[in-house]
Amino acid sequence: MKLKTLIESLGVQDAGEMDNPEIINIQSDSRKIENGSLFVAVRGVTTDGHAYIESAIVQGAIAIICEEVPEALKEKAIFIVVKDSADVLGKLMATWYDYPSDKLILVGVTGTNGKTTIATLLYEIFRKMGHKVGLLSTVCNYINDKAVPTNHTTPASITLQRLLAEMVDAGCEYAFMEVSSHAIDQKRISGLSFDGGIFTNLTRDHLDYHKTVENYLKAKKKFFDELPATAFALTNIDDKAGLVMLQNTAAKKQTYSLRTMADFKGKILESHFEGTDLLINGKEVTVHFVGRFNAYNLLAVYGAAIALEKEPEEILVALSTLHSVSGRFETIPSPLGYTAIVDYAHTPDALVNVLNSIREVLGNKGRIITVVGAGGNRDKGKRPIMAQEAARLSDQVILTSDNPRFEEPDDIINDMVAGLSVMDLEHTLCITDRIQAIKTATALAKKGDVILVAGKGHEDYQEIKGVKHPFDDREKLREIFVTQQR
Repeated sequence: MKLKTLIESLGVQDAGEMDNPEIINIQSDSRKIENGSLFVAVRGVTTDGHAYIESAIVQGAIAIICEEVPEALKEKAIFIVVKDSADVLGKLMATWYDYPSDKLILVGVTGTNGKTTIATLLYEIFRKMGHKVGLLSTVCNYINDKAVPTNHTTPASITLQRLLAEMVDAGCEYAFMEVSSHAIDQKRISGLSFDGGIFTNLTRDHLDYHKTVENYLKAKKKFFDELPATAFALTNIDDKAGLVMLQNTAAKKQTYSLRTMADFKGKILESHFEGTDLLINGKEVTVHFVGRFNAYNLLAVYGAAIALEKEPEEILVALSTLHSVSGRFETIPSPLGYTAIVDYAHTPDALVNVLNSIREVLGNKGRIITVVGAGGNRDKGKRPIMAQEAARLSDQVILTSDNPRFEEPDDIINDMVAGLSVMDLEHTLCITDRIQAIKTATALAKKGDVILVAGKGHEDYQEIKGVKHPFDDREKLREIFVTQQR
């Protein structure tokens, strides 16, 4: 594509006497530059792309988009100065791939918890209805039935636009994607045209990045503020931030609730570990999901499908056939008569939701044994809170290593222990080795008990000192259960 064609897509109608070479690709990583590349210098969280402009030129970049031109390099390439490189990168990639989001019905899901479940269930339900669909999620990206591994909740702009273009090429009509607060703040979704947005809830998370809950909320709200009038904005009004998301949006406002009047009103009739009997807008449906948090997720899926003009009965039938997303309240029965549940819960609120859901079903018929840790190099403030909630809602707690990353696992556990009272400590064990922690939980469990292994969910690795070691909570439990049968 010619450089001036790309530049004109940014609203620059007159590129003057600027040269107009053929651009072979667009990159924001100088290590991927080839002869004929356009390099976009983006100011990131840990590195500033402007520091790599010279390297990009040496590698073969013939044009540079940046916010500030290095004086010593201004004669060595074509420079285009912009106000916000990150915003421009998304728009450039949209132009490069011929605006793929305009050719799809694109719905974004944002919030602290529930994003993966809602996006994945929408993907599954629309496929059941006979459509070709794309999915961008924490667990895996899909181009209809083709799986594409993922490293981020929301991919970087270059990857994101490419995946959407591949969805268009594959004949997809719909795409459902998780929209993280990082992606909103870092302008990764710039250049996308959304047909709908869903808000789940907002609780403490990612404060290592956003610093305050207010900043975190503003990042989420920005997504809704920028939705067009042709889109829908669906929000959970039982969450105190729910209506905040709708304050300045031009989109059609819709709500869902388990507590009060809403466009999509739900009620839990009965819960058991095999599923839940739900009432949605006066119609009863039995689903293979457990807990109030999943009832909210299903209401969001139902509401979004209605907003996308599907028939209520068709949606309910499809909902009744769906199963939980990998690593989200995933139930694994033990041959000894107790139940293990693996869940991705890695925030205080998510942990409370899962534990409350277990207690609602379990009643006083068994104990809850919780195995939980906290991720390294992330918000340290939530560590003692997670330990407190685990101790408050469990009969036995085992604090262990999660993904320590570049921190010492024992230091993380000590941060968690700091939140516990003397009484809490009486039913808390600290076992750093995660497999030993899980084995201890299974040794303590008796018939009728429930073991919750929280924090990693679908992950099949444990990240230690920059290396991802194979580790899957579900596999470890199944291996233990096999030995119990012998």
